[in-house]
Amino acid sequence: MTHHPGSGPPCVVVFGVSGAGKSTVSRLLAGRLGLPFAEADDFHPPGNIRKMTSGVPLDDRDRRSWLEAVGRWLGDREADGSGGVMACSALRRRYRDTLRSACPPVLFLHLTADRALLAERLRGRTGHFMPEELLDSQLATLEPLQPDERGATVNAAPVTEEVVRAAAEAVAAQ
Repeated sequence: MTHHPGSGPPCVVVFGVSGAGKSTVSRLLAGRLGLPFAEADDFHPPGNIRKMTSGVPLDDRDRRSWLEAVGRWLGDREADGSGGVMACSALRRRYRDTLRSACPPVLFLHLTADRALLAERLRGRTGHFMPEELLDSQLATLEPLQPDERGATVNAAPVTEEVVRAAAEAVAAQ
């Protein structure tokens, strides 16, 4: 695995809209790279989960403390040299900027897929608080990686093992 000179294991955020496979790909990528894994959804306060469960999109005020908590986890992994992989929507540039401010060398992997595939995956989910009805608001909110952001785009449509392989290759190429 290649990373920046003088740095420890990478801190990676796998991001994208619901249904892109963030949690599955992140967990498997962390295992493949031998890094700790965390799910950003676990950092949401109960009020945020209630809103999303009832079909109400979060606003930036709702997201602030959540993104700060996710950023702290990443910053702690960078500080202790363990690295880590976080599954996190991080849909807007400013959200990624918040994470980057806590962990400057963070690498973002953007999982992409077409709307039909995303909707199909959301319909097949059980036990998750994100309803399919919020997919369009997430797609409207999504700001793809900008040229000055450290990261890569990974096609999330192939079978999971191919997506994980492509994600690992993207990390190694950074």
